[in-house]
Amino acid sequence: MRSLLVLWRSTVGRKALVAASGAVLWGWVVLHLAGNLTVLAGAAATDHYAAALHRSWPLLSTVRAGLVLAAALHVAGATSLARRARAARPPVVRAAGASRTMRVGGALLLVFVVLHLLHLTFGVLHPAFVAGRVYANLVVGLRPPLVAAGYLAASALLGLHLHHGLWSFGRSLGWRGLRRSTAATLAAVTAVGFASIPAAVLVGVLR
Repeated sequence: MRSLLVLWRSTVGRKALVAASGAVLWGWVVLHLAGNLTVLAGAAATDHYAAALHRSWPLLSTVRAGLVLAAALHVAGATSLARRARAARPPVVRAAGASRTMRVGGALLLVFVVLHLLHLTFGVLHPAFVAGRVYANLVVGLRPPLVAAGYLAASALLGLHLHHGLWSFGRSLGWRGLRRSTAATLAAVTAVGFASIPAAVLVGVLR
């Protein structure tokens, strides 16, 4: 904890914390996508996968705690750096490209994550949630076109956020990092992977 505070006190350290916490969240996103894609194998595979995760609840709880810490560091660090940059630059200077959407896009993604948890994890916003029936909950929950459209929009936002985040990750830690084309490819594959699920529900492939 002391080392985190030391890093937090400097701009360079804060950038490193944002990059490192972003890398942790990126790793979770990849694993989450892999788990989500089990729906393409059918209800039995998806529900078995979810049940196996819940049987490993000590590990799952540890991972969730780590994700909460990483998310808190990422959001707080990015917000602090954005405020510092805004105060330091003249009003006429504006960020270009994907970086311009990072702050607003990140905030919208945070709102989406909360709604997604309420929708498909806790069932609060779900029309017919049944605990343990992950496949059925997903298909029924994504069946309304407006809900599916929201998930598709979130997938696109995630792609934009990852594009800039993956490209700037290495630079924040002092090394060259990924090429823009590589970052764009990884972001696009991730976004398409997540978008494929609500799209499959909309067209009736998943039912």
